[in-house]
Amino acid sequence: MSALTLYPANQPQQGNTFRDFAGIAEQLQGIGVRFERWQADCEFAAADDAETVLKAYQSSIDKLKQEYGFQSVDVISLNADHPNKDALRQKFLAEHTHSDFEVRFFVEGKGLFYLHVGDQVYAVLCEQGDLISVPANTTHWFDMGENPAFKCIRLFTTEDGWVAEFTGNPIAESFPTLDQYLTAL
Repeated sequence: MSALTLYPANQPQQGNTFRDFAGIAEQLQGIGVRFERWQADCEFAAADDAETVLKAYQSSIDKLKQEYGFQSVDVISLNADHPNKDALRQKFLAEHTHSDFEVRFFVEGKGLFYLHVGDQVYAVLCEQGDLISVPANTTHWFDMGENPAFKCIRLFTTEDGWVAEFTGNPIAESFPTLDQYLTAL
């Protein structure tokens, strides 16, 4: 189940959680974040290659490409057996921004996005079927958990793909990890 927890930035133990999808989308719309659900155009298997996955969601992808001018689309997956999972997790856990907006669609699995906007932190638990867009220059971080298990479609307006500007702010260390968040739900 998708979830959103709103925290005062200086009080990570004082969150207010929403579990209703429409309520989550409405809260996020207020900060310019798109949050929606996609359905596949056709069936596919978990073991299918990236091309098959992209074809399954082609109509939704085409709609976003036309709306925002995305130049590249790919599929990324990570599981607990990945040899660099710990290094990748640490990289994404550091608060950062992008000059491009970040769009992720969860084909499988889950992940936790934290958006630091003003004096609030929005923790967004994304699961299979969820699409989230993080506006350009929004400070945020992402936790895939100690044992990642996800597959995402990523869309970019540039050919460069994922390029982060790290803030150096240690705020992410104060907030629950994905595993802690799931236990508290």
